[in-house]
Amino acid sequence: MSTDTAIDEAPLEALPRILADPPWERAAREPKPAKPKEPELRIVAGLEPPSGLAIAWAPGQQEQWAATGVYTWGGENWDERLEQYLADPPSMYAPTAGAMFARGPEEQLRPLVSDWRPRYIGPYHSRTLKPIVARFGLDARDTVLHGVAESVAASGEALLPFLDAQVVALMADWMFRLKTAQKYTRDYFGNHGLATVPFLVPDAVGKSRPARRKATAALVLVAEQHGGDAVVEAARVHGDEAAEIVAEALRAGAPVADVHKKPAEGPSKPPKLPWLRPAKLPRPVLREDGKALPVTATGNLVSLMALSADEDLREVFELCTPGSLAEFSWAIFEAWRKAGEPSRNPWVLSQLGRLGDDETVRRVTPVIRAWPGQAGHAKAVRGLEVLTAIGTDVALIHLNGIARKVKFNGLKAEARLAIDRVAEARGLTTEQLADRLVPDFGLDAEGGMTLDYGPRTFRISFDEQLRPQIADDSGKLRKALPKPGAKDDAELAPAAHQRFGALKKDVRTIAADQIQRLETAMVTGRRWTPEEFQAYFAGHPLIWHIARRLVWLADGRSFRIAEDRTFADVEDAAFTPSPSAEIGIAHPLHLGEELAAWSEVFADYEITQPFPQLGRAVHALTDAERGAGRLARFEGVTVPTGKVLGLTRHGWERGAPQDGGVEHGISLRVAEKRYIVIDLNPGIAVGAIDIFPEQELREVVIATSSYAYGSTVGRTFGELDPVTASEVLAVLTDLTAQ
Repeated sequence: MSTDTAIDEAPLEALPRILADPPWERAAREPKPAKPKEPELRIVAGLEPPSGLAIAWAPGQQEQWAATGVYTWGGENWDERLEQYLADPPSMYAPTAGAMFARGPEEQLRPLVSDWRPRYIGPYHSRTLKPIVARFGLDARDTVLHGVAESVAASGEALLPFLDAQVVALMADWMFRLKTAQKYTRDYFGNHGLATVPFLVPDAVGKSRPARRKATAALVLVAEQHGGDAVVEAARVHGDEAAEIVAEALRAGAPVADVHKKPAEGPSKPPKLPWLRPAKLPRPVLREDGKALPVTATGNLVSLMALSADEDLREVFELCTPGSLAEFSWAIFEAWRKAGEPSRNPWVLSQLGRLGDDETVRRVTPVIRAWPGQAGHAKAVRGLEVLTAIGTDVALIHLNGIARKVKFNGLKAEARLAIDRVAEARGLTTEQLADRLVPDFGLDAEGGMTLDYGPRTFRISFDEQLRPQIADDSGKLRKALPKPGAKDDAELAPAAHQRFGALKKDVRTIAADQIQRLETAMVTGRRWTPEEFQAYFAGHPLIWHIARRLVWLADGRSFRIAEDRTFADVEDAAFTPSPSAEIGIAHPLHLGEELAAWSEVFADYEITQPFPQLGRAVHALTDAERGAGRLARFEGVTVPTGKVLGLTRHGWERGAPQDGGVEHGISLRVAEKRYIVIDLNPGIAVGAIDIFPEQELREVVIATSSYAYGSTVGRTFGELDPVTASEVLAVLTDLTAQ
């Protein structure tokens, strides 16, 4: 929105008081109260908290933490991870090492866990630490404390079972100083209760006033839950005089809920934001009458947002239109970026998640993807939180896109963990969530959209690659949607043109991933219930355009989705899957003698497939290869390094860097504890792939981990099912083709 003075503004008196008369202005008008004289303190000097370390679990807590799901980034190749970790602990990314400590060999990891110092701690770290603490107990204490020093939000919860002087002091400090940590401190003092009192008393009766206030606030909280008399008796371990002082403090202490309550006059002045000029921002618009906030109120709103007063501003946000708030929010973000993204303003990303919409998602996702390459991994991780906070289908689609395809492994890992959290919260697997992350984009029952320009209309449909097809009133296809003209309706045409632009962007974002996802489902043999198949494929307005161009399997029979969305077999006879059917995408090896007939049907109907299915190349192992653990026909071949890296598009993962930052292998997980591993010579130089432009495939083996050495004994390629074997051979044949 323009900031021109001709804008119709809402009067200040019509706005919530917090905008028209912010707290710092009220504070400036009121006389400052006289500073109360500090009372004389009764002090008991020389008291010490109990020594020693302990861990005490709430009922069922240890079992619950032990069962916490951890994403095993890179597979459960623990021997390989342990070797990498021992070679250079700081080089292992936090989620990777965390998964190893949570699920790897306990006997070997217990001596190492106390010295683990993870880097790049992200929001998922608390989830990783829980099973580690449940598993290793006190041995994990120092690692948790390191995490707390890096991020209380990500690691603080993992301190809850520990009971010792340092942890109790930390909890008392957080309760008094960190509003965001109160959820941990209340649980902590609630769970440990009276056992914390002996640790708190020395500070509560000591000389230091700050330490005294913190310890007293914690004692008040314990007293609220367990009774003041019980707290006083627990304090008596330090003597009667100390117990009497504690009793006096409890009688005079404010409720803990008031510790973080803002003074009635509020902040004395607004925060300094030299990089932001509120007068230049697009102003939020009121829902009721379309009037904009005055410039003064807009500036007050920015200051309150910078003070993280979102709860106080809920009424303001509800009064304004979501679209105008999103534009206002994005303008703040853009100003922050132009100022060099100053790190002291974390609220900028928080407010983007609070006020952003789908267009915000489309704009911010490229920024998030680029940040790690600009030494901005931490900002990129917070950007993932923005997408999660916005939480719309479009936001989750983009989050899932980062999890599936981004060149920075650290960011990809965090995005996968974020998607895992979303899936778990909904009681789904990540694959099931992916099914549900495809909106209908407002398409009609025919899988298209009619755009109304007034005197003319255009019909939108999609081809096998989900590219939009545009037809005019006569049915003639056009290369592009025309811009609104002078004869078109002044309101309908621009709105329709804008709607198509958003549709095209959103569909382009998901198209390649959806096609690849279904091809992967064919290769891996994924199955759906009839209800899922109808909801996410046959009946979905967008995905139907892909699904109807494939051959499916159910009840041992093959079928396709006809143009009227009924099902037909290879003879074009009607087919209905049974209620208990498991429905999947047919691989050519599943079709047998029907393959040629299906190819003829699709040719007759001129159906173009989204990926090779009926015409897919099929390969088979030789008898010798089925009984061997190596594929000798591909060994000794030299190929360009770029072609090796292209294997990652088929699900292969690069090995861990070894000496000199060189990756000597690449692997594909084909089953539980089964990997196809290619040993490369000289290997891929991390960050400088052009150093070694070619790679010799020294060995191609089947192993129990992605680190082949010592894990190939007794394994043979005959363990692979025919489809998996065919797909592996197809990829390797293409890789080595001259």
